[in-house]
Amino acid sequence: MKPPISQPPKREAEALAPVLERVPRSGVLVVHSAFGKLSRQGFRAEATIEVLLDHMRDGTLVMPTMTWRTVTAAQPHWDEIGTASETGVLSEIFRKRYASHRSIHPTHSVAAAGARADVLVSRHHLDQTPVSENSPHGLMRSYDSHIVMLGVGLESCTAIHLPEELIAPDVYLRPLDPVETYHCRDRHGQVHRVQTRRHWRLDRDFPKFAPRLQARAALRAGHIGDCAYAVVSLGNLLATVTEALTDNPRGTLRDAAVATR
Repeated sequence: MKPPISQPPKREAEALAPVLERVPRSGVLVVHSAFGKLSRQGFRAEATIEVLLDHMRDGTLVMPTMTWRTVTAAQPHWDEIGTASETGVLSEIFRKRYASHRSIHPTHSVAAAGARADVLVSRHHLDQTPVSENSPHGLMRSYDSHIVMLGVGLESCTAIHLPEELIAPDVYLRPLDPVETYHCRDRHGQVHRVQTRRHWRLDRDFPKFAPRLQARAALRAGHIGDCAYAVVSLGNLLATVTEALTDNPRGTLRDAAVATR
């Protein structure tokens, strides 16, 4: 892991200032990203991460490092250090060069750095669903947590799976029998036997929650050049999605959604 940042890069700091202005420095920040549009404007991934880390110097920075495409029932081995993230260049650089921890999970791991990194990743492997109450997304409900989307929208927001799994698991998750078993090696060499139910491939429509959040002044959006960003508190997001799923257990799906089985 890199040493603490002495001075955040000026250009990236100025560009990200509007994004981070209401994100508590002592809380938890989850960043989902597609870095291409920022890269084409001359922004550097390392500098962007360093600005995020500097802002969260009293809190915790989290990025998804999911591997559900490459770690499968046919290839059931996952390695905390060796298995690359499939969720963009920013998350992979953060995982390899800045994060101190990564949650132990074959498909939906996250990397983290900061005050609560160890707590947030400590229990992900204990449950049989990817975004459970023991996942980092479940545990961060105990803190002042926010989600930033850089170059992506709510379609990339993993936390929305949490109320899906809690309220209507049989709609969104494959059956309990058979549960897939994976061998997950942590950075200390210990191999954990992790069982998980995968999500069905459904026609989800997470962006439809944006107007509801904006109507409640709970979602801020803007642009860095041609790169869109959005910021939402985890609490507001989960409350909005939970309300929708309570009214209709298929509330995150499009009308004609069907499972690909």
